[in-house]
Amino acid sequence: MLHVVRPKTREEFEEYFELRWRILRAPWNQPRGTEQDAFDEDADHASVRDDSGRLLGVGRLHLNSSREAQIRYMATDEASRHQGVGRTVVEELERLAAAHGVERIVLNARDSVVGFYERLGYQTIGAGPIMFGEIRHVKMEKKIG
Repeated sequence: MLHVVRPKTREEFEEYFELRWRILRAPWNQPRGTEQDAFDEDADHASVRDDSGRLLGVGRLHLNSSREAQIRYMATDEASRHQGVGRTVVEELERLAAAHGVERIVLNARDSVVGFYERLGYQTIGAGPIMFGEIRHVKMEKKIG
């Protein structure tokens, strides 16, 4: 069974950031610390754990404005993919966005996961950035309010 947890303790955040780095930065030889940014302190964070407490996936939501939130740093442990972990994280972040009263959520999806976000109701709105000179992204949005 999957459990949504909002990290609170220093240890929980260390584990949370470790997963973000391992999945989103380490494969491209990016140094530790690049998995964090200035928005982390004021953002909403969600993680998913299994019954044993093992961290399976993470994601972050921050407000771009009173009307718009952005999902970033979605990461799922490789062994836990295609088991509903990412969907559970996104659903929690959408719930948090709705509680903030925003009207839409935006994100930059890696090309390889555009279909995942489309299945969750997100639509492509344009080209996104290219990270590390090779990872193409697509800008997507979902209206929620």
